[in-house]
Amino acid sequence: MKKICIILISLIVLCSIIVLLIYKNGISAVSNNSELIEFEVTDGSSYMTISSALKEKNLIKSELMYKIFIKLNKPNVLEAGKYHLSEDMGVRKIVETLSNGSKKETIKIIFTEGKNMRYIAKVISENTSNTEEDVFNLLKDKEYIDSLINEYWFLTDDIKNEKIYYPLEGYLFPDTYEIYKDDNVKDIFKRMLDEMDSKLKTYKTEIENSKYSIHELITLASIVELEGAKSNDRSKVAGVFYNRLSHNWTLGSDVTTYYAEKIDDWSVGLKLSQLNACNAYNTRGSCVSRLPIGPISNPSMDSIKATINPEITNNYYFVADCDGNTYLNTNEYGHNETIRKLKNQGKWCDN
Repeated sequence: MKKICIILISLIVLCSIIVLLIYKNGISAVSNNSELIEFEVTDGSSYMTISSALKEKNLIKSELMYKIFIKLNKPNVLEAGKYHLSEDMGVRKIVETLSNGSKKETIKIIFTEGKNMRYIAKVISENTSNTEEDVFNLLKDKEYIDSLINEYWFLTDDIKNEKIYYPLEGYLFPDTYEIYKDDNVKDIFKRMLDEMDSKLKTYKTEIENSKYSIHELITLASIVELEGAKSNDRSKVAGVFYNRLSHNWTLGSDVTTYYAEKIDDWSVGLKLSQLNACNAYNTRGSCVSRLPIGPISNPSMDSIKATINPEITNNYYFVADCDGNTYLNTNEYGHNETIRKLKNQGKWCDN
């Protein structure tokens, strides 16, 4: 009899655990997609009656688990109105958003490709109630950075190097986002990091099989973004840089010097002292023989893909004409000749 009781109790505990796991999975996020979609609640609707609409829009995994959550938590009365929800919220956050009412104002905020953290801070301050200082202070928060490293597979301890200007430089995916006007910097960064996760996971196998770390790949992609901005074939640009790295050539990239000196206006010429300066970012100086310490911009997907899958040739120089056509050369003499021909043809658009 005692054995039967033990078996029954064990079965009850096991069933309880299984039910709990099913429930937790049922109320978890549908996906990592953070894109906000408009969800309208009409007059007379209740949390229960909108369950099918939430499921149709792929905002919840299970109507049953959603309804159980409502029964257990008894949220505030549902108000009619328009709400902005996303697949990555999960039932708890969706219900929390619905229970707060539809009064939050949303805005669209655009982060341009190839820009650095100072630009991102400025855009955030111009469009939200956050200040540039709020952005920079958060980036100095070591506990926050550690929490992100634990959450996102593509963030590593490399971003904690004390010589790096901004730990999340390069990892905030540039795009157009619809956010709440009162979102804080953490909310905005989460949207951008989630989007980077969504973009990178397609290439996770290639990234893990590369002889370069994810940090090195994003760093190179950030240089390709700026150096190859005028090229129609960034994979060729990436290939040239890989050749230089493979044969221990310096990258010799002016854009790394501008970043090292924190100069955002490229119409300002670089001084010889700046080009030769010993800085962990400056690939024109004597201190960096390979890649800089970290990314120098937040690259587009085109540059990231080009860096993951470059076109490998035997060339060490590249230049693009006014139409974006890319010309490769094996040596400096051929490179200078190409530039001379482009100038004579009126196709030289370096500045």
